[in-house]
Amino acid sequence: MDIPERRDLRGANLQGADLIEVNLEGANLQGANFQGANLQEANLRGANLQEANLRGADLFYADLTEANLQGANLQDANIEKATLQLAKLHLANFKEANLQGANLQGADLYGANLQGANLQAANLYGADLQEANLGGANLEGAKLGGVKLERAYLIEANLEGANLEEANLEEAKLGGAKLERAYLIEANLEGAYLIGANFKEANLEGANLEGAYLQEAHFERAYLKGASLERANLKMANLEGANLEGTNLERANLERTDLEGAKHLFLDQLSKVKTLHETKLDEELLIPLKKKYPALFEKPDYEE
Repeated sequence: MDIPERRDLRGANLQGADLIEVNLEGANLQGANFQGANLQEANLRGANLQEANLRGADLFYADLTEANLQGANLQDANIEKATLQLAKLHLANFKEANLQGANLQGADLYGANLQGANLQAANLYGADLQEANLGGANLEGAKLGGVKLERAYLIEANLEGANLEEANLEEAKLGGAKLERAYLIEANLEGAYLIGANFKEANLEGANLEGAYLQEAHFERAYLKGASLERANLKMANLEGANLEGTNLERANLERTDLEGAKHLFLDQLSKVKTLHETKLDEELLIPLKKKYPALFEKPDYEE
């Protein structure tokens, strides 16, 4: 469907309309109602959909390149394989929406609500997701390289196998998040809340985890070569079999941490930690450490 004669559809009521392959490129659709509408393969490039209601709409394969959807409601919408490259999605509502395989490269999602959304295999490379709500979202296999996730909410999110290379997750909340086999090379997780997060077999080479909250986190067989865990709280975390070559553990809290079978872990690294109280270590490290640095094994006089 082509609507060349009318480009100003502000506030229009198109609820439940059949608009398959409609051409609304550059149209002004501010505040329009598209609830439940069929917009499969629609051309909405550069369209103004600010504050529009697209709840439950079908946008499968739609083209929303550089569209303005600031404050729009896309809750429960089907946006699978749609293109939203460089789109303005500031404060948009994508709660429980299906964005599987969608292209959101370079999109502005600052403060957007993506709670429970399906972003499996989506391309978010270079997108701005600062302060966005991604609680419980499915980001399995998503491309998140260079993405801005500062102060984002990712509690219980699924990021298994996701690519977060050079992503900025400073002060982000990822408690209980699934990051198995994720790529976090050179990622910034400084001060991030990662209690109970699962990093099993993840690649964290050169990652910054300084001051991160990693209590009860799982790093079994993770690759942490050159990563910084300075001042991180790893109380009761599991790093069994992890590669800690050149990892900075200065002033890290390793109380009751499991380091058995850790690779490339040396006395010099462990001598600089905050505590090794009840830490699980291989005998070849435990015996000389207790002899040379007995104070590290004493019960700490602080509560964390």
